[in-house]
Amino acid sequence: MTEKTTGIVLRCLKYNDTSHIVNVYTELTGSASYIIKVSRARRTGVRSSFFHPLALVELETEGRNSAQLRKITEARLSYPLHSLPVNPFKASIALFLGEFLYYALREEGVNEPLFAYLLHSIRWFDGCKELSIANFHLVFLMRLSRFLGLYPNLEGFKQGCYFDLQNAQFVYFRPKHNQYLHPEESSLVVNLMRMNYETMHLFSFNRLQRVRCLEVLNEFYRIHIPGFPQLRSLEVLQELFC
Repeated sequence: MTEKTTGIVLRCLKYNDTSHIVNVYTELTGSASYIIKVSRARRTGVRSSFFHPLALVELETEGRNSAQLRKITEARLSYPLHSLPVNPFKASIALFLGEFLYYALREEGVNEPLFAYLLHSIRWFDGCKELSIANFHLVFLMRLSRFLGLYPNLEGFKQGCYFDLQNAQFVYFRPKHNQYLHPEESSLVVNLMRMNYETMHLFSFNRLQRVRCLEVLNEFYRIHIPGFPQLRSLEVLQELFC
């Protein structure tokens, strides 16, 4: 069976000398894994250079729907990214976000609003100036939670509240479990919820605050998504950008 779809590359791992396993979040089937025969030749249907993290691709695949790994027979870029693959700062963020999305979305089926959000975010990120990207990954991850049904409830927030990570809400009294933020850190979550891509440069976090925000977001997803691991790329991103 042949199928055409658009997708977002999350990660690409070497399988053997001639094949790679590619994990893609696709418009038609949601999270999917494929095997590709790689070649550096220009006249080939599948080029390994297409499959960098967050690349936007059009795929032609074949195989049974029930097959765990389908074969990509042809691939092209659906929207060429200009700065993301070559800018070392953006490329490092893309590597982190690709790994994050792989684990966050690996059980995710078709979700049109989510797919549209990812497309918009990646295109915006590719086109934005480097000076504006320091908070991008934080805003991206906070807003992603809305599409996965995890977005915190801001209604109960007042100065002095705790943030209950388990129940994704602000509370007046310290929770009985240990997965919560003290009042002095709860305001960081509020600021993250108020930021968007156009306004995030107006919020100034120092290095320690940015590191802590990333730790909190990672822990939040680990609590709410079964099997979400400690990411290998997290420490690298903290060293480079936070």
